[in-house]
Amino acid sequence: MSDVVVKVSVRDLLHADLTSCGWAGSEHHLAGVAKQLQRARLGEVDYLAVCPPTGIPVAKGGIDYRVKEGVGTLWQLAVHPALQSCGIGTFLVDAAEQRIRDRGLWQAELGVEENNPRARAFYERLGYVAFDRQPDSWDEQAPDGSLRRYETMCTLMRKDISSGCESAPA
Repeated sequence: MSDVVVKVSVRDLLHADLTSCGWAGSEHHLAGVAKQLQRARLGEVDYLAVCPPTGIPVAKGGIDYRVKEGVGTLWQLAVHPALQSCGIGTFLVDAAEQRIRDRGLWQAELGVEENNPRARAFYERLGYVAFDRQPDSWDEQAPDGSLRRYETMCTLMRKDISSGCESAPA
């Protein structure tokens, strides 16, 4: 058997993309993403889509510039389950870090649930280092459509993304 190579690109996530992103979460989650796209129009966040030539997103994720001054905070990163461990998540994080650098910022942060060691190992491979922990919670849609509060503990991770950039501050 030979490997199949599919080229992907990154672009801004569009409202029209949400109908094909059911793999990323519930209707409630995608309604929240739609609200974040409004913030993207204001420049408060970037919301990215990784797409093959079809243009249909196979990964998505946001960068919030308002969580902490001088930092791009990555959140809501997701890769289609059938395409995980194919390098798409790395491509998405690299693109997000470039967007952060394009704004003149040199630090990226994120929170990873402590009950998700696979995700933490992924971010550590990309150079993120744990620096704190904090509780987090959000509304989650149950299979019957009702909402319940999901509570978790997250490890906060940080990466200096200035290396390799000629114009990084001293």
